[in-house]
Amino acid sequence: GVGCAGGPGAGQLCCLREEGERCGRAAGNASFSKRIQKSISQKKVKIELDKSARHLYICDFHKNLIQSVRNRRKRKGSDDDGDSPVQDIDTPEVDLYQLQVNTLRRYKRHFKLQTRPGLNKAQLVEIIGCHFRTIPVNEKDTLTYFIYSVKNDKNKPDLKMDSGIH
Repeated sequence: GVGCAGGPGAGQLCCLREEGERCGRAAGNASFSKRIQKSISQKKVKIELDKSARHLYICDFHKNLIQSVRNRRKRKGSDDDGDSPVQDIDTPEVDLYQLQVNTLRRYKRHFKLQTRPGLNKAQLVEIIGCHFRTIPVNEKDTLTYFIYSVKNDKNKPDLKMDSGIH
């Protein structure tokens, strides 16, 4: 498997460091991104991603903290830096939580991911998220195939595309 901390069902800890100390709280389903890092970096908040963390999930305490810090700026209305339309260069986070458990299980089966039986949704999302981020994408082929599919109304899910993933 992919080196995700502790494997299936391991109690993940929040991936943040606060004042230089790794947070000891359990991680929830909110994740930390470069965009969040940027939006709080101007604030006097001393939290950062722990380089040794193998995931991006944060505890509810930090999620709320980050939300309150980001909202404080909006109300002042003085500096509008955080919401410029300039897109982040980092990869967009895909929220696997929006998928149904059956879909997650199909993904797991398709890629033959090794997990213990009876995982809950959070654990599935964790494992699949780790795998999903490692899939190389050939953008040119993918876009070509997508355009071809749309033009030819090939929206049947059973189309097998050889994208180098086996």
